Amino acid sequence: MSFKFVHSNRNVADLEKSVAFYQEALGLKEVRRKEAEDGSFTLVFLEASKSGKFQLELTWLRDWKGPYDLGDNELHLAVTTADIEKARQRHEAMGCVCYDNPGMGVYFISDPDGYWTEIIPEK
Repeated sequence: MSFKFVHSNRNVADLEKSVAFYQEALGLKEVRRKEAEDGSFTLVFLEASKSGKFQLELTWLRDWKGPYDLGDNELHLAVTTADIEKARQRHEAMGCVCYDNPGMGVYFISDPDGYWTEIIPEK
């Protein structure tokens, strides 16, 4: 028996703001959207061109009130890039760099809901 990762989910307060963030920050493209018939939720699936079929699912819940509790935010996604300095410049201009670890050569960005994504140079 084998398994394959398909997607990871992040619940978001402002769906369109989050979609725009991931498009600008990481170049993700919306590939699918599902809206509940009763309007109670919307799912948006985003994909990076180099990630095969792994997707980021953003979930907006109509009846959710307030920010999401992210705990200590130790859970995060990680992406690689061939040009980490150009990526860092983009993310610094966006004001979304939230943690820098120069000793490891990586940094983290934070989305509008406070979820972190680790930016790693390609080896």
